Amino acid sequence: MLIEPGGPVAKSGLIALTGDDRAVILGALAEIAARLRSEDSEQTILLWRRRGKRMFENNETD
Repeated sequence: MLIEPGGPVAKSGLIALTGDDRAVILGALAEIAARLRSEDSEQTILLWRRRGKRMFENNETD
């Protein structure tokens, strides 16, 4: 397959949690895009941003 997972995908734990199943990872990313098209997208972005910053700061993997 031509798609290679990036650093944020690996750092999130998705590769390990899905057994590196690229179809599952792509489906999850499509779900993210769908949520960002919803009415509560701004609140969702704030939540994800806080969680992501915390993970970067703490060097967490999940």
